[in-house]
Amino acid sequence: MATQDRARGLARAAAGGGGAGPVDAPRHMVFVLLDRFTLMCLASALDALRLANRMSGQTLYSWSMIGEGGETRSCSAGSTFVLDGDLDALARDDGIILVGGLDVTRATTPRLKSWLKREARRGAPIAALDTAAWALAACGLLDGKRATIHWENQDGFAEDFPEVELTKAIFTIDGKMITAAGGTAAVDLMLRLIARDHGEDLAGQVADQMVYSSIRTDQDTQRLSIPTRIGVRHPRLAQVIREMEQAIEDPVSPALLAQQVGMSTRQLERLFRRYLDRSPKRYYMELRLARARNLLMQTDMSIINVALACGFTSPSHFSKCYRAHYNTTPYRERGANA
Repeated sequence: MATQDRARGLARAAAGGGGAGPVDAPRHMVFVLLDRFTLMCLASALDALRLANRMSGQTLYSWSMIGEGGETRSCSAGSTFVLDGDLDALARDDGIILVGGLDVTRATTPRLKSWLKREARRGAPIAALDTAAWALAACGLLDGKRATIHWENQDGFAEDFPEVELTKAIFTIDGKMITAAGGTAAVDLMLRLIARDHGEDLAGQVADQMVYSSIRTDQDTQRLSIPTRIGVRHPRLAQVIREMEQAIEDPVSPALLAQQVGMSTRQLERLFRRYLDRSPKRYYMELRLARARNLLMQTDMSIINVALACGFTSPSHFSKCYRAHYNTTPYRERGANA
């Protein structure tokens, strides 16, 4: 604890801006780095706090970085960071920012879970960036709450934690549990928290310094619209793809999809061939296999349950389709990523 106290003092001194001098009680934020955390999330959140200090001319925020073991932590890009301390008890008013990244299930150790539960019991606000929402959910801290996680991890998260109200928002705030999707969503979340603590004007100044011209809210979704993603602005095509994405477990026939958008099956075929160079059936299969791959790599679901969750009634058919698309079997895919 003494080491952490010394680190906190150094961090507070380093965090200060010039001008009006430090405030009486700067808010201390403790960044908890999980193994293979996402560097962009840490840098975005940390720099927003630094700029809030600089633009206000006061030490509004201080920070430190801790992690299990208290020595070093490597990010997903391979760079190693020296930590300020271990998972010790924090001060009463400290806020926690949990930064996740690759292989969050392995990074969520029993000791980390115990520490998070203890800090939650004392009433600490906890923000989870990128995949770190998985760690909070594994502790039961998101049960019955709204939460988000990086879109790539949403399929596995939804299967593992059905009791969490999962959203596609870039960030959510539900009581003292805060989750953000990762990437630039960390900037939007920090701007929201700065605005809440010190006003919209300061948050706007921080955004300007970051050359961040379009501040998003918790009403914004993570992924681009379907027309933007596929590079085609055709309303009926977008509607069909949306229906496909929402019906992975119980696939809908191309004939019914065509009927829903007011066209014939042949017209739907031509539409897909023209804009996506594949049939509706092929495109649908690729969506289902992509979902299956996410579940294989992100969950402990059995192969048969993954197959059923993605609309395959036969494990052998699932394996055959998977191998044809990814050039490997579901079993080998999981083994390669174990």
